[in-house]
Amino acid sequence: MSAPPPPFAAFEWMIAWRYLRARRAEGGVSVMTWISLIGITLAVFALIATLAVRSGFRTEFVDTILGANAHVTVYAEAGLTPTGQVTRLLGDYAALAGRLAAVPGVTRAAPLIRGQVMANAGGQNAGVEVFGIALEDLRGIPRVGGPQAEAVGDLSRLAGGVAIGSGVARTLGVGLGDRIRLISPDGVRTAFGTSPRVNAYEVVYIFTAGRYDIDRTRIYMPFDEAQGYFNREGAADEIEVMVEDPERIEALLPALAEAAGPGVLFWTWRDSAGAFLRALEVEDNVMFVILSILVLIASMNIVSGLIMLVKNKGRDIGILRTVGLTEGAVLRIFFLCGAFTGVVGTLAGVVLGCLFAIYIDPVFSFVNMVMGGGVWDPSIRGIYALPAELRAADVGSAVALSLSLSFLVTIFPARRAARLDPVEALRHA
Repeated sequence: MSAPPPPFAAFEWMIAWRYLRARRAEGGVSVMTWISLIGITLAVFALIATLAVRSGFRTEFVDTILGANAHVTVYAEAGLTPTGQVTRLLGDYAALAGRLAAVPGVTRAAPLIRGQVMANAGGQNAGVEVFGIALEDLRGIPRVGGPQAEAVGDLSRLAGGVAIGSGVARTLGVGLGDRIRLISPDGVRTAFGTSPRVNAYEVVYIFTAGRYDIDRTRIYMPFDEAQGYFNREGAADEIEVMVEDPERIEALLPALAEAAGPGVLFWTWRDSAGAFLRALEVEDNVMFVILSILVLIASMNIVSGLIMLVKNKGRDIGILRTVGLTEGAVLRIFFLCGAFTGVVGTLAGVVLGCLFAIYIDPVFSFVNMVMGGGVWDPSIRGIYALPAELRAADVGSAVALSLSLSFLVTIFPARRAARLDPVEALRHA
């Protein structure tokens, strides 16, 4: 007695392939197969495209935060001056910055002066935030003064002027070499009170940090000049700390606190952006669930197609069972019919999704042209373009989900075909 054939033998693949190539009289089966294929393709494409955009959006958002802002901001607890005024100034900022810079994992600790003023040029006004910082420290901010910064001008001339964001330059209508006036209400103290301080500065550097809210509000000036302009002689407002691994900033806080000593507080980039990042994570999970339902709906079309196929092939099933095919062989034949649709649809969806993520810029440009422009508003979304980042984990999760659902929904109609009584199948053929 010969041994039974192994599962998924060549003849099972051959029969499944013949059933998939429905004849004209069985056109309904072919139509349902194409509907299932297209549905799964579009669902997987949508899932991969959405995951790529969400990953790209988070990466771009975090990169702009880390590339233009402090990873940790150190500032003093509220205290009282000899005159009874509340102050948060750091009097020993140089020593404090030195101790913080010595902590392993810290790449830079820079004293800062911060203040909000009104900028004026050519009759245009803009509310801006001025950062007073040393030139060598400004060069260490990646998206502002670093090698990868998108900027024009000569940063080495900062001692005689200011560096402004591209949004500020656009609002005021100024360029390199023009002069802007900075107006601070907290200016010169006189016997009759405090009068506004108005100073004019040359624009020597224009940067684009990649964040709309940063580019349209931020101005940098030399640290010494900012101390005099904001009445901070001998003091600093805060210490800007940059670290090697910003994602592990929480693990570095105990060492920073020990180096800083008492009387200071810490504010990390996760504290400022944590709520937004958590909202992105929740949105990612919700979108994955919603799109998973779409994949399930598309996979259910496989069930309809297979049920129609089983009904049309009832006579063939009876004959196959009569000549000796087992229930398992019949089940595998119809399982292969449904799985083939799921695999091909998944692969097509992966190709389309990956192409969309890779060529998202020309795709988005085309959409923007068709819609007449203005599709992406950076003042609302914070960044200037729609980003996409293709991750192997996202593609793998989409593939695993689609194939799992496709294989799962195929089992029911395949079992129905396997359990079909050959006598009844031939009687009603």
